[in-house]
Amino acid sequence: MRPGMTGILYPGDAGFEPARVDRIFNRRLPGRQPAAILKATNIEDVQAGVRLARDRGWQVAVRSGGHSWAQWSIRDDALVIDLGGLREMSYDPLSSVVSVSPAIKGGLELAPFLEEQGRFFVGGHCPTVGLGGFLLQGGQGWNARGWGWAAEYVEAVDVVTADGDLVRASATENEDLYWAARGTGPGFPGVVVRFHLRTLPMPGHVAHTVQAYRLDDFDEVMTWLHGMHHTVASSVEIVALTKTDPVLSPAPVLLVTAVALVSCASEADAALAPFRDNPALDRALLSIDAVPTTLTSQRERQLADNPEGHRWAVDNAWLSGPAEKVVPAMRRAYTTLPNAKAFTIWFSMAPLRELPDMAFSVQSEIYLASYVLWEDPADDERCQEWLAGAMADLSPVAVGAYLGDSDLRRRPMRVLSEQAEGRYREILDVRDPGRLFTGYLT
Repeated sequence: MRPGMTGILYPGDAGFEPARVDRIFNRRLPGRQPAAILKATNIEDVQAGVRLARDRGWQVAVRSGGHSWAQWSIRDDALVIDLGGLREMSYDPLSSVVSVSPAIKGGLELAPFLEEQGRFFVGGHCPTVGLGGFLLQGGQGWNARGWGWAAEYVEAVDVVTADGDLVRASATENEDLYWAARGTGPGFPGVVVRFHLRTLPMPGHVAHTVQAYRLDDFDEVMTWLHGMHHTVASSVEIVALTKTDPVLSPAPVLLVTAVALVSCASEADAALAPFRDNPALDRALLSIDAVPTTLTSQRERQLADNPEGHRWAVDNAWLSGPAEKVVPAMRRAYTTLPNAKAFTIWFSMAPLRELPDMAFSVQSEIYLASYVLWEDPADDERCQEWLAGAMADLSPVAVGAYLGDSDLRRRPMRVLSEQAEGRYREILDVRDPGRLFTGYLT
């Protein structure tokens, strides 16, 4: 360390390199070299770091959970402010609002904390995802098709501005920052140091239907799903994925999954009934119908599918159009996985809900994302080429992408509507005219 500020590391200092990649989930690590790294332990540290960066002519990059596929927080010649030391979780029973620090993990930390209060938050599916990047990018959480985006549950944010000031942003104060905090992701012109989130009562009953099919049935099953998912009760999360499950088959299988988050078993049975009409059901390798489950067990499955210590390439697209165009476009992403750990998901958002006035503004009735993970650097080129090809096939039916599963350096896609992007640029010019904050990697 050098004199001037506690908790700051410079290149050449002992501990700098571990701090550069601390908590970075994607281990396909970049060589980008920050000017310094600040391990903040409180909000005052963040304010001091922003002011130090201004004084030294550095930009500022922010790390909360470290789960971005593009490693947004590792930036050349910038001060990386690492928020991992901010550990607040507090719940107000009168308002049902929980206040949390950005690096808190939604599934591993916030979820069990809220369960003790009988409450639930629509956090990310992967339990290790930190709340900061997740919420700033919109927040595709549990049952987004029925309950909405997690960013819609943000009541207020506490922000350190480009001047180093601490301000509260909500629907009634600093409304421009509140708008931008729900969708601009790493482009946000400030450092969010605390989120205030509206919570829901815990579901009284959770049940799931799971059907597994050989990939030979892909066209028939996905065409059927494409035509019916908008009719399913809004209390049901619908995901179709291809993955390798050695218990079912040595080859990848197509899984149709539906999770009902409801009040009782009879409501779950009724909500999941449409899946009994799958025309390929008599050929299913596995069929589980409205069986009780728990959110804890669902999170454990997500942990198994998203292991630590791997190299990742991830991409996605919002899809729209008739089944005869969409299903063939998805075929490569679903039926040619590059290894036994990779998986592709189809996530229903139908019928589309109208979005509130927030920066997050691009969605469609179907979300598709492919997640490729491996360990050997020798596989880097092959895995990335497969992903590029799968995404290229989707382009005729793609209308944009979700920022949270994007790497804009590899494939620029629209993640904000044209109107939202224009408004964002205006806010940026007011709030960060000198571009202190690093913004997007493109």
